[in-house]
Amino acid sequence: MSSGELEMRLIKKTVIIPGASRPIGRAIARKFASEGANLVLPYFDWPESTATMREEFEARNIPHLALPVDLREPDQVKALIAAVLDTYGALHILINNIERGGMPVVHGSYDLDHNKDQWDLEIATSMKAKWLLFRHCLPLLKQAGKAAVVNISSIAGIVGRSGPAGLVFNDGYSASNRAISSFTETWAREGAPEIRVNELMLGLIKSRHGENTRGWTTLTEEEKDTLRRHILLGRTGTPEEVAEAVFFLAHQAEYMTGSILRMDGGYTLGGDRTGPVPPGILETGAA
Repeated sequence: MSSGELEMRLIKKTVIIPGASRPIGRAIARKFASEGANLVLPYFDWPESTATMREEFEARNIPHLALPVDLREPDQVKALIAAVLDTYGALHILINNIERGGMPVVHGSYDLDHNKDQWDLEIATSMKAKWLLFRHCLPLLKQAGKAAVVNISSIAGIVGRSGPAGLVFNDGYSASNRAISSFTETWAREGAPEIRVNELMLGLIKSRHGENTRGWTTLTEEEKDTLRRHILLGRTGTPEEVAEAVFFLAHQAEYMTGSILRMDGGYTLGGDRTGPVPPGILETGAA
């Protein structure tokens, strides 16, 4: 690629992407890096994958700021925003990719002794942390003048713990994801016209409620087949497909705000298939 072509690809913006140590966040970070963005990558747990994240972006000489941050804690979120301002001087895009969702097939019920803290963990991570990060990013995003937020959520907010996905969607996770859609619409009103706020609602994705998760490996082959049959496209999605959709919402969909898009391969429509039109009871030529 020539220097001129590279210059055309540079979006010259700073983007916060939590969760980049995991496959979906990593794919999103790679996409924005390929377009020339400055990356801010807060991390908290998953030490092994965090190490590979840092190694990857350092080896590729990609501009990035990776910091340990517990996004559930206001003081740590404030410190993150101060570091962004000090390092890059501005913030243009927030990818609100924060979640914690226990799978019923793995964790069981919330009221079991070994699992009594799971409810609070899911609500604090999937909902409160998103709210805190947006709240503290808001002034910088407003100052940018042309900014965007993409909330990453789940179709669990629609389907809840029902149907075949009830094996992987918990009550607290479902409730917190339904709340995200309320956030999206409220924040779109609050941020306009300087900030566009949209939401990408994910279905079963590889590494997130799909293949390469402990919950998926716990399912029987029959349960996996039932889930796939419920998806109109007959498969789970990939982190790379998610990254492309996120980039579209953040950088290209300039006349979209307050929108909630489903990226679930048709899972939420898959319970009822459309059959052929019946022949009817009227004779040919009858009115």
